[in-house]
Amino acid sequence: MRPDNVSVYFYLKPRSTVLPSPVLPKSDRNARILIFAVSIIVFVAVALLSKIQLRTSLGFDIHLFAKINAVINTLVSVLLIAGLVTAKNRNYNAHKKVMLAAIGLSVLFLISYIAHHLLAGDTRFGDRNLDGFVDAAELAAVGNLRLVYFILLITHIILAAIILPFILFTAYRALTGEYEKHRKLARYTWPLWLYVSLSGPIIYLMISPYYAPVGV
Repeated sequence: MRPDNVSVYFYLKPRSTVLPSPVLPKSDRNARILIFAVSIIVFVAVALLSKIQLRTSLGFDIHLFAKINAVINTLVSVLLIAGLVTAKNRNYNAHKKVMLAAIGLSVLFLISYIAHHLLAGDTRFGDRNLDGFVDAAELAAVGNLRLVYFILLITHIILAAIILPFILFTAYRALTGEYEKHRKLARYTWPLWLYVSLSGPIIYLMISPYYAPVGV
């Protein structure tokens, strides 16, 4: 039933239903060059730095960075869900703020991720005695959980490697006011990004018992 009181009617309507004004000039060619350049640089940097380990003492366990990564990924997951809800409710200003916050946290995650792998090196799932090897007894102890871990890890790494240009192109379409293109891209970007952000903390919980103290 339509409210008689007009002020109540407008109060009940979702806020910020007007789409935000564009904040970037449209330049698809420049955007493609910049987005692909950033994506390639990040991919190469992560791939190369993951092969290097710096031996140093920071006075705390380097695996603290892994815990920070898990917390950041959890926060990003919450923000992504909030972003979906605000978009469905047509609260576009809130949606914009939430998604920009998710991108900002993802930048912090990338810095912390590189720091962790650069300083901590590799950890082997199932290595209960922390000697850097997984012997037959340790393999038997973890059983099929090791397969589950590697399925999660491999899909997480593959999707994390390809998601960055999707995120940047989706954000670009919104910031240039191309909202229909933004929505079409977001249908693919959002679930992929959510999977990456949710699987990250799960992987951390599975691998963290096998972390050997580093940097203390």
